Amino acid sequence: MNISVIFQFLKELAAHNNREWFQEHKHEYLRAQKEFENLLTAVITRISLFDESIVGIQAKDCTYRIYRDTRFSSDKTPYKIHFGGYINARGKKSEHCGYYVHIECDHCMLAGGSWCLEPKVLKAVRQSVYDNIDEYRSIVEDPAFKKYFPVIGENHLKTSPKGFPKDFEYINYLKCKDYTCAYKVSDAFFLAPDWLDKTEEVFRQLKRFADFTNFTIDDFE
Repeated sequence: MNISVIFQFLKELAAHNNREWFQEHKHEYLRAQKEFENLLTAVITRISLFDESIVGIQAKDCTYRIYRDTRFSSDKTPYKIHFGGYINARGKKSEHCGYYVHIECDHCMLAGGSWCLEPKVLKAVRQSVYDNIDEYRSIVEDPAFKKYFPVIGENHLKTSPKGFPKDFEYINYLKCKDYTCAYKVSDAFFLAPDWLDKTEEVFRQLKRFADFTNFTIDDFE
């Protein structure tokens, strides 16, 4: 596995994000794509050690097209400048909480959770947090978890969600618009010889959070 190939290609793509350059360097893209799939295969194997639902998932089913949808964007550059892989037992389009690997020059991360939950599912997850607040706190407030994931959710309500008491002591846990978490890492993280061991450690912590949210989410799928 040669992960540096991925970074080199993405660096060049960011500097020459146009169709002419991409077509001339398509072979470099295909090589970088293959290396990323090799990386994901290694990660899937490690996750399978502690999450049996991941066993048998193929890397090619976890990746996304590099072509950007520019129809509604002011940014008309045609290609994404990152590789992303979402390892999810129910498919990468599922609301089920999974494991996400993102490689982008200076913006790498390991993440997971459930994005864009349907309103009824989001309300159910909030209710689960409310009803099982001690269990939830034992996960998200555990130093071993917070070491990697200090914040839950990318977006949050400014006020308490409807249907929950405003004076609830842990109301901030219910203000999440999405139940996700991310661990930002440097490019050097993936280039170090122990990157896979560290990735396994991070995702072992994520599984605790995933198990909690999936207990509710999976009832809707």
